[in-house]
Amino acid sequence: MSETVTRRRKQPGRMKFKSRMTIPSHEDECGRQGALQRFSAMWSSFRRGKGDRVKGPEPIETEGLVPDKPSRQPRYVSGQYFFEYLVVVSLKKAKESSSYEPEITYQFPKRDGMVRFQKEKEEKTLKAITLFCFPEGINWTPLTHYPSETFSFVLTEIDGSRRNGYCRRLLPEGKGARPPEAYCIISTLACFGLFSKIIRLTRPLDSWLEHVNFTVLFKCLTAEEVLQVFAATVLERRIIFIAEELGTLSQIIHAVAALLHPFTWQHTLIPIVPEILIDVVMAPTPYLLGVQKRLLGLVTDQSDMLLVDLSEDKKGTFLASFGDERAILPKKLQTEMLEALNNRQQALSVEDLNQVVTEPFLQFFVKTVGHYSSYVKYRGVEEQRVFEKRSFYKAIQSKSTRHFVKKFIQTQMFDLFIQEVEQHQCGPQQGIFHRKIIEYHRKKKRVMEKKH
Repeated sequence: MSETVTRRRKQPGRMKFKSRMTIPSHEDECGRQGALQRFSAMWSSFRRGKGDRVKGPEPIETEGLVPDKPSRQPRYVSGQYFFEYLVVVSLKKAKESSSYEPEITYQFPKRDGMVRFQKEKEEKTLKAITLFCFPEGINWTPLTHYPSETFSFVLTEIDGSRRNGYCRRLLPEGKGARPPEAYCIISTLACFGLFSKIIRLTRPLDSWLEHVNFTVLFKCLTAEEVLQVFAATVLERRIIFIAEELGTLSQIIHAVAALLHPFTWQHTLIPIVPEILIDVVMAPTPYLLGVQKRLLGLVTDQSDMLLVDLSEDKKGTFLASFGDERAILPKKLQTEMLEALNNRQQALSVEDLNQVVTEPFLQFFVKTVGHYSSYVKYRGVEEQRVFEKRSFYKAIQSKSTRHFVKKFIQTQMFDLFIQEVEQHQCGPQQGIFHRKIIEYHRKKKRVMEKKH
């Protein structure tokens, strides 16, 4: 025998799945902030079953067998993986040619520590995947319209083992003519119905709206009240939401956090505070907390916080406040946001409502801090990227906007955003926020050209 023999005793009636997903490295994520983050969020929901906690039997040792070559791939006693690869295959223009060739532009996971023959085997597999994702060959031209389609294929190894490819082709997000790209899952499991449903969930959208539904937010609060909550949140204050229903608390807090995009709430966030942990409301640091109404009496110190009542029988929305919530946002921008939110249609789908609601908040950040990239400069011998904070806010012409930005740049969410920009050139500026900035400046330029 040329290979080490390892036997595993099967446990009847039990199939185990393990997700290989971890958070991809920053290098893998650059330029893939839309649908790919949705994949990561989606895969994380595939948890291990109870059977995974049962330690499998030790492999039976076989004496006297010397392997000719290393083991191909680690085989885990606890069961097989739910999927083997997640890849994005894009059509890239060939050098010195007008034809397009399929190429993997994203791969998860990326395996390290493989020996030469393992790398060669993986390269052959990945090459085969690209060909099956685009079996039509190289005769592709950029398109402005392409109906998405879902299909599957099978990769058969020399030993007869099979791996299934579940593929969805669609036109990537963007403007103008462009070639389609394919999202593909490779798995040993033959479950076309299941994987076709999963693969259809991928859309070229930014992922911060995953699991967010603004319907409940505007059912509990008026547009003006939402802006006051947003104002307190953007300055990282202590905010508690009160409601009877657990679902209301969790949906409201996730919705409020989503309004901060492209920034991320960096402090304590507990959508539903258990009674045993109610003392967390006494913390002096910023937080977003959801507390059931029956526990309101335990929130004894209501100073220096925004206490928001979401219940239907409320006498007033704000049980406690700082008193300056209406004055935090620049008045002109606040009026624009309020008008946009009041003009939303009631019969919109969840997805359409999410886009309509988030648009004015994205525009708010575009108009207040969208010029940040112009003030990230290279300095020193090593040419490190440094953000010139003082020059940044002094460049703002509007006095009220400058006053707001001067406070906002002191927050932890803005600080970490800028740190990411300084450390990685393709950091948080990629995605919908970056596109909105470009669109805003183009529109502004057209207006100026018309005046002249």
